[in-house]
Amino acid sequence: MKRFAKMMSLFAALFVLTAVASVPSGWAAEKAVILATTTSTQDSGLLDVLIPMFEKQTGYFVKTISVGSGQAMKMGEKGEADVLLVHSPEAEKTFMAGGFGVNRKLVMHNDFILLGPAGDPAKIRGAKTAADALKAIAASNSLFLSRGDNSGTHAKEKGLFKAAGMNPEGQKWFQQTGLGMGETLNVAAEKKGYLLADRGTYLALNKKAHLGLEIMVQGEPKLLNIYHVIEVNPAKWPKVNSAGAKAFSDFIVSKKAQQVISTFGKKEFGSPLFFADAGKPE
Repeated sequence: MKRFAKMMSLFAALFVLTAVASVPSGWAAEKAVILATTTSTQDSGLLDVLIPMFEKQTGYFVKTISVGSGQAMKMGEKGEADVLLVHSPEAEKTFMAGGFGVNRKLVMHNDFILLGPAGDPAKIRGAKTAADALKAIAASNSLFLSRGDNSGTHAKEKGLFKAAGMNPEGQKWFQQTGLGMGETLNVAAEKKGYLLADRGTYLALNKKAHLGLEIMVQGEPKLLNIYHVIEVNPAKWPKVNSAGAKAFSDFIVSKKAQQVISTFGKKEFGSPLFFADAGKPE
């Protein structure tokens, strides 16, 4: 009898475990939100603050995939993400024109900066334009590190070279890492090279481990770095979590999230790493 009771208890326990396991699978599918985002939002630490807020407020949980903006949009084109947080405006317009995204909203901005080793072998410190700096780097055969990963930063870099009338591909002084922003900063620090970076990631990483890289060129209007949130189009990909994507999109442009963005990094660096822009005209 005791043996029978034990067996019944075991079967009951197994039944409960099976029932419990079966609920989360469906629940998780509805409550999980896949966010494909540029590496700068992750490397700067901003998402470490925003995502727990969103999860607590909404009950959704976020799976963050930190890649370049180009790769994030490729994921969106394939229906492999629910929502995007990216900073490559021209590529975003193409993405929207292709019908892959809906409800593109302005979120925030910061800026790009040209960084280099303290010794500044190309003598570009304080150059008036990025074009002048890039020409001096090439003329001096000083090492320039490119992300080369189709990210928003890479797109900006290619635009700056084009505006300067230059094609650096194949030049000995020009090397591509194929890595994210944080990793490329570390490579540039190790090799004592120049690179284009977003200010937020640079400041955050430089505080953690002094990189030995200094700001050489900044403040030019062409170096503006603008971020948008885009929901992946459910009409193209019915299986995306459109409700979760909308919830995240609404959250990140909400007053509460924008307040966090507007003050993030201010204590540590004296000024915020990003500037909140939701609701402002482009």
